[in-house]
Amino acid sequence: MTDTINSDLFKVVGHDALRKDGEGKLTGETRFAGDLVLPGMLHARLVTSRYAHARINSIDISEALKVPGVFKVIIAADLPIVQESSESRRRNPLAKDEVIFYGQPIAVVLGETEAAALDGVDQVFVDYDPLPVVSSMEEALKPNAMNVRSREAHGADADAQMHATVETKDQDVGFKLPHNVSNHIHFKRGDVESGFSEAAAIVENTYTVPMIHQSYIEPQSCLAEPTTGGGITLYTSTQAAFIARQEVAAALNMPLNKVKIVVTTIGGAFGGKFVLIEPFTAALAKVARRPVRLVFYRMEDLTAGNPSFNGKIELKIGARANGTLSALKAKVYFETGAYPGTALGIAGIVLAGYYRVDNFDIECFEVLTHKTGVGAYRAPGSPQTTFALESAIDALARAMNRDLLEFRLQNCIIEGDIMVNGKPMPRIGLKECMEQLSKHPLWLNRDKVAPGEGIGVAIGGWPGGLEPASSTCRLDHDGNITVTTGVADISGVTTSLGLIAAEVLGLQTEHVTVENVDTSSAPYAGASGGSKTLYTVGAAVLKAAQDAKEQILNIASSLLEANPQDLELQDGKVSVKGVTSKSVTLKEIAAKSMSFGGRFEPVFGRGNSAIVRNAPGFTAHLARVRVDSETGEVEVLDYVAVQDVGKAINPAEVHGQIHGGVTQGLGWALYEQMVYDEEGTLINGSLMDYALQSAPQVPNIEVQLIEIPSPDGPFGAKGVGEPPIVPGGATICNAIYAATGVRINEIPAVPERVRAAIISGAQDKITH
Repeated sequence: MTDTINSDLFKVVGHDALRKDGEGKLTGETRFAGDLVLPGMLHARLVTSRYAHARINSIDISEALKVPGVFKVIIAADLPIVQESSESRRRNPLAKDEVIFYGQPIAVVLGETEAAALDGVDQVFVDYDPLPVVSSMEEALKPNAMNVRSREAHGADADAQMHATVETKDQDVGFKLPHNVSNHIHFKRGDVESGFSEAAAIVENTYTVPMIHQSYIEPQSCLAEPTTGGGITLYTSTQAAFIARQEVAAALNMPLNKVKIVVTTIGGAFGGKFVLIEPFTAALAKVARRPVRLVFYRMEDLTAGNPSFNGKIELKIGARANGTLSALKAKVYFETGAYPGTALGIAGIVLAGYYRVDNFDIECFEVLTHKTGVGAYRAPGSPQTTFALESAIDALARAMNRDLLEFRLQNCIIEGDIMVNGKPMPRIGLKECMEQLSKHPLWLNRDKVAPGEGIGVAIGGWPGGLEPASSTCRLDHDGNITVTTGVADISGVTTSLGLIAAEVLGLQTEHVTVENVDTSSAPYAGASGGSKTLYTVGAAVLKAAQDAKEQILNIASSLLEANPQDLELQDGKVSVKGVTSKSVTLKEIAAKSMSFGGRFEPVFGRGNSAIVRNAPGFTAHLARVRVDSETGEVEVLDYVAVQDVGKAINPAEVHGQIHGGVTQGLGWALYEQMVYDEEGTLINGSLMDYALQSAPQVPNIEVQLIEIPSPDGPFGAKGVGEPPIVPGGATICNAIYAATGVRINEIPAVPERVRAAIISGAQDKITH
C-alpha cells in the first residue's frame, strides 16, 4: 500500500461533508435524554454526602415522605441490585453503612415533579460519624495510612483501559505493595543502570498532572421505563450501548433480551459516559414500577461523576553523546479515588512508545483515596505521561545543545521498531508529522519572536483501540440505501459511515441513510471511545456495502444479460461498461427483489470486522505563547497541530476533531483542575469555580493532515479523536520555557504557578 491516498480518486470520501446531525443541533430540534418525558414518569433527585469519609448511623426519611408529590424515598437496602465479590461503583450507587467520597449519593427521592423531589431531598436527615480522610496519594502511600476501602478494591476497572487495546503483563515487584495500591504494572527491558552509565546527559524530574472533569455540555442522563413481560428500556446518554445492556442485565439479574438500550443524542462524553448511572436508574424504575428519569445537576456531575485521574510521574532519562537515548526509568502514580479504574497499561505504553530506548524500567501504581471514582477522558493515561516525557525530552535536547525537533526525529519510533508489548510497530506517521512541522514558518522563525514570547513543540500519540463490529446495508424500494449500525455517535461518525457506503456504492451522500438503532435490533458495535469507532465499525460498513454491491451487480447481470465483472454501479444505476445506454436503476432492481412474484432475493449486505492490528495515531504540536513576567499570565497566540489521520474520510470533521482536542489539551495545560481540601471536599465543584476556557481564550489553531494509510482501516483511515489532546500540556510548558527560561513541571500553568517559577528560577535537574 502506498503512503499517500489521492482524494481525487474518490467521489465522496476525502471531501468535506456536512454533518447529518448538525441541523437538528443548530436549530434546537434535537432531543437529549433529559428532554424526554414518558407518561407516569418520576423525577429522581439525590441526597449526597457532605463528608468524604463517614459512618452512616441512620437515615431518616419520614419527613420527606410527607412532602406533597414525593412518591418514594429509596436507600441502598431498597435497590434490587445483585452484588459482586469486589464492590464496584455500578453495583453500589448508594452508600450503605459508610461514605467513601464527598458527594456520594446516599438516598434518592422520587417525585411526581422535580420540585417535589427537591423538597423531599431537603427533608432527608442523615446521622453521620465523620471518619479520618485519606485525601491525597502521598497520604495513601504512607506505611501507617488507613485503608481507604474496608472491602476489596483491586483490579482495573474497564472504562479507561478499554479505550486502547494494549497487551500488558505485570511483573513481580519483589516487595509487598502498599494496601492502598489497587493496581500495579511493570514494564522492563535491558539494563537501565548500564544505560545511564553510557549517558552524556541525564534529566531527572517529577511531573504533576491534575484531576480534571470531562466538562461535557450534557450531564449524566438516563430515563428507565419498565416494560411488559418484566423487561426494561433505558433511554440514555451512553457511549457503550451493549456494555450498558450487559451491566444492567447482570445488576438486576435479568436476561439480556429483557433489557433494551436506546442511545439518545449525546451532548458530549469524551470517555466519561460509558456506564455509570444506567444500572442505578434501571433499579429505581424496577422499585417504583414506573418510568424514572435521573439527570445529574452540574455539581453532582463534578462531585460524583467519573473525572480523569490525576498523576505524579517520577522520570529519569538519559542520552549518549551521539544523541541516542540510552535509558529511561519512571514511576507513575495515578490517583483512582475510591474505586479502581485508571489506565496504567496505557501509561507504560506511552512512556516507552514514542522513542527508541534500549533500556527502560517503568512501574505504574494505582492509588486509592477518599475521592470520587475516576474514568476515561480522551486518551486516558496519555496526556498525563506525555506531559512528563515531552517536558523531559525538551530539557534533554537543550542540555545537549540539540535542535528540539531534530533530536526527536533522531530518536522517534518508526515502522518495525519493537513496542513495549514485544510486537513490531506498524507503519505510522510520527516522523512525517515532525518533518512537516519543521517546515512551518513559526518554527523556522522561532528565534525572531518578540521579547516575552516563546515557541514550544511536543509530540503525542495513542495506541488505538480494537473491538469487533458488524453492520448491515439494505437496498430500499426507492433505490436508496439504509445502513444499520449499533454506534453511539458522539463525534459525527454517522456522517463518515455514510460516506464510506456511498463511495462503495457509487452514490451521492443524500441517497445513503445511516441508522444507529437500539440494542434489540442493532448489529453489534463496540463502545464509542478510544478512537476506534470509524476504524472498526467503518470497516464493517465497508464490507456490508461491498456485499450489497455484489448482490446488486448479480441481479443486474441477469437483467442486462452481462457478466457482473463487465458492469459498473454509478449514480444509482448499473450499466455495462462502455455502453451507458444499457442500464438498470437501483429502484428497478429493488422492485424486482421486493415485490409480489419477485424472482430475486432482496439486497441485504452484511459486514463484520474483527481487526487484530492497532492503528496508532501520532501528532506533532507547536505553540507560540506570550508570558507576562510580572503576573505569570500565559497567552497562547498561535497553535499548530500536524496529525497522521491515515485517511480523512470527512476532512471537515477531522479538522473539527483536532480543533476540539487541541482546545481540551489547552484546558489541561492552562486552566483546569479539580481542587480538594484536606477533608476531601471538592472546593471548586461548580462552573462558577471550575475554570474552563471560553471562546475568546482559544487561539488561532492551524491544522495540517498527514495521511499514512492503515492497512485495516476503511480506505486507510485511522482514529483521530485521541491524539490531538495529548501533547497540549508539554507543548505549552515547553513554550513557556522558551519564553522565560524556567521549567513548569506541574500543570495547569496558572499565573501564580508561573510567577512563582519565574521568581525561583525553576530549572531542570540535569547531570552530565
